[in-house]
Amino acid sequence: MPSSYDLTLKNGKCFIDGQLKTTDIGISDGTIKSIGNIQASSDQKILDASNFVVLPGVIDTQVHFREPGSTDVEDLESGSKAAVLGGVTSVFEMPNTNPPTSNQTEFNKKLNLAKNRMFCNYAFYFGATPHNINDLKKLNNLEGCCGVKLFAGSSTGNLLVKDEKDIEQVISNSSKIVSIHSEDEDILNLRKKFIKKGDVSSHPLWRNEECAMSSTRRVVKIAERYNKKIHVLHVTTKEEVEFLSRYKGNVSFEITPQHLTLTAPECYKLLGPLAQMNPPIREKKHQDMLWKAIRDNVADMIGSDHAPHSLQNKKKEYPLTPSGMPGVQTLIPIMLNHVNNNKLTLNNFVKLVSENPSKIFGIKNKGHIKEGFDADLTIVDMNMKKTIKNEWIASKCGWTPFDGYEVKGFPLGTIVNGKAIVWEGKLIEKANGKPLKF
Repeated sequence: MPSSYDLTLKNGKCFIDGQLKTTDIGISDGTIKSIGNIQASSDQKILDASNFVVLPGVIDTQVHFREPGSTDVEDLESGSKAAVLGGVTSVFEMPNTNPPTSNQTEFNKKLNLAKNRMFCNYAFYFGATPHNINDLKKLNNLEGCCGVKLFAGSSTGNLLVKDEKDIEQVISNSSKIVSIHSEDEDILNLRKKFIKKGDVSSHPLWRNEECAMSSTRRVVKIAERYNKKIHVLHVTTKEEVEFLSRYKGNVSFEITPQHLTLTAPECYKLLGPLAQMNPPIREKKHQDMLWKAIRDNVADMIGSDHAPHSLQNKKKEYPLTPSGMPGVQTLIPIMLNHVNNNKLTLNNFVKLVSENPSKIFGIKNKGHIKEGFDADLTIVDMNMKKTIKNEWIASKCGWTPFDGYEVKGFPLGTIVNGKAIVWEGKLIEKANGKPLKF
């Protein structure tokens, strides 16, 4: 055991092997070197974590940081700052930028843009198109690539693969897991007649359950046929949960905190287009089923689908309003509040945001507090009561659908690659995020 460490975390209730144990963590060279009682020496940096719970670093598996392109509402720096202030230590960032991250050149540009600017660790998705199948075959050794993103239904940006033969090509040829925005483009186009001008509560009527279910059924059948791994993003319907729970081998799926917290029609009355996202927030019967998926360990992950837009654009008349809302900074407080309300256990939460993303996507040395693993840690006060406010949001968009929302359980410390980036809720270090290894 080294006598001195770069950083020692003292007396935290540490989440180790599914249990909370009060212990110390000694960190050197970005790695957890020892767990146990550590004699403090005067030459080392010590942080007192008494009264705090220390979790394996939280990984948000779905964020849109908008760079290159709409950097007026977000960029890699501001988005990652929001992440660490919310306790998130790593993110998977989406390719529907302008231009899209759908070739090697754009992918490398994004890696360069992230260097020394991102506060959290990061991996980027490679965007699928009907024309880049050959690129998708060669992603295995691409640094910082978490997988392939497939938009089966149109959303923000112009990455769309809507025809079944092209979807089949993408899934069968991809050398990495394919994560899917699963809505059926043909059904979306057919149902445009349900859009009511000026009435955002018609959003889930237009993008209805069948629109999601039809697409999910299709992609799962293709994955099964080719024995390929797929991950279905932001699942919203009762029907999809029932269907997906039967296919656990090659298929994983995630749910957003928004879909677990907000329900239609109330959210549209209260928030208007601020509650508009794709796939939409739906009625309580769907939310109840999403919670059942969490309780029964059928759901694999929680990802925020952080998708910021300016308030100015959100205040336009529906359907001219863009879909999406910020979420990376509120993921942890919203979900810890649910833990405190006995909607899920802390064990469940850690599985969904740390262990499962690491296991399913094959991230090296993340997801657990273990000697030899990377020192990425999320430090929370389970008893802290706080009201989430727009002023707290570090995202350039400057708002959250949870403004005024009272929570119990709050992130106060974020350790990334062995450095305390955030402590007692304040940003105290410069950016030192690195690409995730797979």
